[in-house]
Amino acid sequence: VSPQELDEIVNAYKDKGDASGTKKIQSTGLHVAGEKFVVLKAEERSLYGKKGKEGIIIVRTMQTLLVTHYPDYVQPGSAAHTVETVADYLISVGY
Repeated sequence: VSPQELDEIVNAYKDKGDASGTKKIQSTGLHVAGEKFVVLKAEERSLYGKKGKEGIIIVRTMQTLLVTHYPDYVQPGSAAHTVETVADYLISVGY
């Protein structure tokens, strides 16, 4: 993740959204490793992006951002469940 991409991610978390709750990143897309992903979900804790059949999931814990990529042969729901579970664990131990 480049410094510019990290700034984009951090700003997405800071953005509270417009009157309807839509965040800017939902219209501009999310960039990770030089690739643009369409944002499917942008919430206080999680950002989900998709590009074709692959995607990214970014989850914020107390001290870190989990930036994960899943390839086209992994089901998005399975990937999301795994990353969210790891985030829950890290939060439970204060990380």
